[in-house]
Amino acid sequence: MPTEFDLRRKNAQFANAVRSGKKAVKPSHQERMAKRSPLSLWALGVVLFVVIGGVLFELARLVFL
Repeated sequence: MPTEFDLRRKNAQFANAVRSGKKAVKPSHQERMAKRSPLSLWALGVVLFVVIGGVLFELARLVFL
Protein backbone atom coordinates (compact mmCIF):
# COMPACT_ATOMS: atom_id res chain seq x y z
CA MET A 1 0.00 0.00 0.00
CA PRO A 2 1.41 3.42 -0.90
CA THR A 3 2.47 5.70 1.88
CA GLU A 4 1.03 9.14 2.48
CA PHE A 5 4.18 10.64 0.99
CA ASP A 6 3.72 8.61 -2.22
CA LEU A 7 0.09 9.68 -2.50
CA ARG A 8 0.94 13.34 -2.04
CA ARG A 9 3.74 13.12 -4.61
CA LYS A 10 1.49 11.41 -7.19
CA ASN A 11 -1.29 13.94 -6.58
CA ALA A 12 1.16 16.80 -7.06
CA GLN A 13 2.46 15.27 -10.30
CA PHE A 14 -1.07 14.84 -11.61
CA ALA A 15 -2.05 18.40 -10.64
CA ASN A 16 1.05 19.79 -12.38
CA ALA A 17 0.30 17.77 -15.52
CA VAL A 18 -3.27 19.06 -15.60
CA ARG A 19 -2.16 22.66 -15.05
CA SER A 20 0.44 22.37 -17.82
CA GLY A 21 -2.26 21.70 -20.40
CA LYS A 22 -2.87 17.99 -20.40
CA LYS A 23 -6.51 16.98 -20.18
CA ALA A 24 -7.71 15.57 -16.89
CA VAL A 25 -8.70 11.91 -17.01
CA LYS A 26 -12.14 12.54 -15.58
CA PRO A 27 -14.10 15.63 -16.72
CA SER A 28 -15.26 17.97 -14.02
CA HIS A 29 -18.85 18.05 -12.78
CA GLN A 30 -19.40 21.41 -14.48
CA GLU A 31 -18.21 20.06 -17.85
CA ARG A 32 -20.48 17.02 -17.57
CA MET A 33 -23.49 19.17 -16.70
CA ALA A 34 -22.79 21.49 -19.67
CA LYS A 35 -23.06 18.55 -22.08
CA ARG A 36 -26.34 17.26 -20.66
CA SER A 37 -29.67 17.97 -22.27
CA PRO A 38 -31.91 20.36 -20.32
CA LEU A 39 -34.78 17.89 -20.84
CA SER A 40 -34.54 14.60 -18.98
CA LEU A 41 -34.95 11.32 -20.82
CA TRP A 42 -38.34 10.45 -19.33
CA ALA A 43 -39.70 13.94 -20.05
CA LEU A 44 -38.57 13.60 -23.66
CA GLY A 45 -40.32 10.22 -23.82
CA VAL A 46 -43.55 11.74 -22.50
CA VAL A 47 -43.42 14.57 -25.05
CA LEU A 48 -42.79 12.13 -27.91
CA PHE A 49 -45.58 9.85 -26.69
CA VAL A 50 -48.06 12.74 -26.63
CA VAL A 51 -47.03 14.07 -30.05
CA ILE A 52 -46.88 10.70 -31.82
CA GLY A 53 -50.03 9.51 -30.08
CA GLY A 54 -51.86 12.66 -31.14
CA VAL A 55 -50.76 12.17 -34.75
CA LEU A 56 -51.93 8.54 -34.70
CA PHE A 57 -55.32 9.47 -33.25
CA GLU A 58 -55.76 12.20 -35.88
CA LEU A 59 -54.89 9.79 -38.68
CA ALA A 60 -57.31 7.21 -37.29
CA ARG A 61 -60.02 9.86 -37.07
CA LEU A 62 -59.44 10.92 -40.68
CA VAL A 63 -59.43 7.35 -42.00
CA PHE A 64 -62.33 5.85 -40.04
CA LEU A 65 -64.67 8.85 -39.66
